[in-house]
Amino acid sequence: MTIIRSRQNVHEVAGRPANDNQTPKPTDFSVVDLVSSRDDEVADMVRRTERLALSVIIAMAIFLIFAPVIFIALVYGI
Repeated sequence: MTIIRSRQNVHEVAGRPANDNQTPKPTDFSVVDLVSSRDDEVADMVRRTERLALSVIIAMAIFLIFAPVIFIALVYGI
C-alpha cells in the first residue's frame, strides 16, 4: 500500500502567521481620476458610449425577434 504524504508539514503551516495582519496601507484610487476634465474629451466619451449602447440595444432586439423564429424553424423542420 502506498502512503500518500502531504507536501507541507501540518505543524509548520499552522505555525505561520496569517497574511491579513500585514495589509498594505489603503490608497484612494478612483475611476473619476482617469476621466479627463476637459469638456471636449468628456463629450467625445459620452458620444461613443451612447453609440455603443444603441448598437447593443438594437442587437438585442434583433436577437429577441429572430432567435425564437430560428428555434421554431429548427425544431419543426420548416
